[in-house]
Parts: sequence; C-alpha cells; structure tokens
Amino acid sequence: MKSFGNIAKDGQVRAVASGTLTDGKAVIVNSDGTVSVVAGSAASVGTAAPAPWAGYGGLDVAVLPTTSKFVGFAQGDTSDDGGAAVGTVSGTSISFGSRVTISDYFENNTIVGLSSTKCVVLYTDYNDSNKGKAIVGTISGTSISFGSPVVFETGQTNLAKLSHSTRLSDTKLVMVFTDTSDSSKAKAIVGTVSGTSISFGSAATFGTSNSSLYSIVSAFSDTKVIIAWQDTANTRDRAIVGTVSGTSISFGTAVTYASASVRHHSVNTLSDSKFVLAYQDNSNSSYGTAVIGTISGTSITLGTPVVFQAATLSNKPPSVTKLDSTNFVIAFRDTQNSNYGALIQGTVSGTSISYETKVVFTSHTSTENWTTTVNDTVVIGYNKETSPAALQAVTYSPPSTNLTTENFIGFSDGAFATTQSAAINTTNTIDRNQSGLTAGQTYFVQNDGTIGTTAADPSVTAGTAISATELIVKG
Repeated sequence: MKSFGNIAKDGQVRAVASGTLTDGKAVIVNSDGTVSVVAGSAASVGTAAPAPWAGYGGLDVAVLPTTSKFVGFAQGDTSDDGGAAVGTVSGTSISFGSRVTISDYFENNTIVGLSSTKCVVLYTDYNDSNKGKAIVGTISGTSISFGSPVVFETGQTNLAKLSHSTRLSDTKLVMVFTDTSDSSKAKAIVGTVSGTSISFGSAATFGTSNSSLYSIVSAFSDTKVIIAWQDTANTRDRAIVGTVSGTSISFGTAVTYASASVRHHSVNTLSDSKFVLAYQDNSNSSYGTAVIGTISGTSITLGTPVVFQAATLSNKPPSVTKLDSTNFVIAFRDTQNSNYGALIQGTVSGTSISYETKVVFTSHTSTENWTTTVNDTVVIGYNKETSPAALQAVTYSPPSTNLTTENFIGFSDGAFATTQSAAINTTNTIDRNQSGLTAGQTYFVQNDGTIGTTAADPSVTAGTAISATELIVKG
C-alpha cells in the first residue's frame, strides 16, 4: 500500500487532557472541550447478604426514600408471622439490622417505603376472616418498630403477590385488591399515615365483578397511578389510569394489554407519562414479555410487546423496577437455567424495547423475587430454595459508560497527563498503537474503552484494521 502525505499526522487534533490518557486508547470529547479516555464498567452483582431470619414467600424490599436504606419483609419459616429488618447498601454490599417480629397471620403481603423513617406493610389476615390490613413501621437507624394493625377492608380480600401498593408521598399511598366479599370486584383505596397509624378513604371499583384478580399498581406522581389486573371473565388483561384527589380515586378508560389471561405480571412507571408492564404471555407460549405504555391524561396507548425470555416464564411473577426514564430491570425465575434467579435490563426508545444480556444473580433455585432501587443500585430480595428457605438480598449495578453515539473522536497518540495538550488520531488517520487486530475487520468501541468486533450499546464504530497494529479511524 502506497501512502501520500503525512497520513499519521494530517488528521490529528490537539486538546487538553482531562484525566490521564493512555497510548492507543479510545478518547471522547467532553462538553467543555477537553478530552478523556472512554471508561465504563460491565453489569455486576454483589455478594448475597442473608436476612436475619429464615422464611418463605421471598424477601420483599422497599426503599426508604433519600437514604441508602431499605426495609426487607417476609413471613417466617415456622409460623405465618411477619419479620422485618432494615438493610443498608454500601457500594455493592448489604448489611442488615436486627429482625423485628410482628405477631399476625401474613399472606400475600407487600411493603411500601414512604419516607426516610416510615414504611407500611399491607396484607391479608387469614386468621381474621381474610380481612385486608395495614401496619405502619417507624425506622430509627437500623432499628424498626411497628404500630397496631388497621383494617382497610372488613370483607374478604385477595391481594396480588407483587406490587399491590405504591407510594404517592411521604404520608400517602394507593393500594389495589380484589374484594371477594363484593363479587370479586377490583378496587383501589388511598391510605394516609399519621405517626404510627394509617387511615383510609373509601374504596373505589375499577374492575368488574366475578372477574377481577391480581391487580397491581405503580405511581406516576402524587396524584396519578397506573393499575393492571386480570379480567378472567373476558380472558384478557387490562390497564387503567387512576387519579387521586385527597383520599378519593377515580379512573379513566381501561385498555387491553394482553389477549390471554395473565396471572404473573408486574408494573412500574418510568416517567410522568410512561410505564412498563412485564408479564407471562399466555398467548405466546407463556414467554416472558414486556410492553411500554404511554398516558395522556387518563388515556393509554401501548407499544408492541417484546419478549425478554423466550421460554415459559415460571409460575412466579417477574419484578420490574425503574432505573431511569429510559432503562429498567426485570428479575425473574429463569426456567432456561435451572430455575436460577436472573435479571435482564431493558432500554426504551419511544415505545420500543431492547435488552442487555441476561445476568444471573443467584446460582440457586429462586422463587419469589422482589426488586427496588436504592440510589442508583438495584436491590433484589429473593427466596433461595433451601431447607429451611433462605431469605437473601443482593445488589445489581447496571453497566455504565461515558461513551455516547456522538462523543467518540479517536485514539490517543501517546501517553498524556491530565491538563497536558494531547495528540488525538481522529477520523481518517491511522492509529498505529493497537495490537492483535485482524486486517480487513471492522472494530467497535466498547463501553470500557477497549475495541472489539461486536457493537456495544451505544454502537460506535472505531475503524477498520489494516494490520495487527494499525486501524484506520472512522469515528
């Protein structure tokens, strides 16, 4: 190959280094005009932390807003009482305070964090005519204490195993349930916490009689929620927007999101107008599936469902949690891999979903899985199926990078200290500081600054190799 001109230098630029630049490493331009190496980390799972008691039903986890703490709650292994403990997240590690026992019969319970010092447990009391009850917890450091149970429904109630309540504010929540004493209608009710007590408004019906099961809810704001449930009479699954005013709630028009009954589903809002539903799609071989919904007022439009698990989802619901307005994670029992606990990250573009590679968070059979987000770290509470069953929690840290589809400019031509004027091989130059390349192969910048033959997310082309050490930079 014959070259004309100073090919290695003519396309170079010089810029001030922000941080140390390593010879031959991928470089981005920052918003202030300085340059830095591409840096990032892969998704990772921390070390599992055992809860301070054995139990079953999974370890439900609820973040305490504005803190690095969460509350874990689950039934005991030898009785049906409840146990709670405060968990603290430090980096990728979790530690627990002491367990507090609540002497009542807990079934289909869930816990909601309202503030840095308050949480609420909601449950069906099978020892008291299946009444729906709530109890307020108060947190001090890593200790927790509970008030007295309050009945929100005197008739028989049926609660979904996952996500049947959501925080509206530091003192208010919405919960949904099936009122089996009133023709199995689906209802929602607003609860308000004062001190160690909770009071409720009047329950409002959103689902028809003799057909409404497994209702779940997530909040867009302190006045608006999304509710999903199973309409067994019409063999379909529905979603509806609820609007809260004081202690009352009203509803828009329901839409169908799945044409075959879905018992195992979960919902979470991503912004003030978008939500994601994850579910077992019985109309498509019971595959694990997710769909994006958008609201305008009380109207809902749905995107196209996208499979995240091309196999039968287990008979346990997935748990979906927001990372930010365009990213979420789904935890589920992986029937493709020995029923291990698995997690997958989804990214939203409009109403489309793309997925990262599935991550195993426990190499044991995992039954119920619950998720929450503590700061930017996902906490997964689960039931490791042993004897007795082991309640555990573990952290998941999403992949991160400073690389975007627009900020890659080339490769450092030398080693430079921070604040030095650095030479960068940019588009159409030849970077001669590589190794192990295959001539004729296109390479892509990876999220951690290395280059590889497979595009990462975001997809950024590094260039084409012309020898084992040389790359024509494309950018």
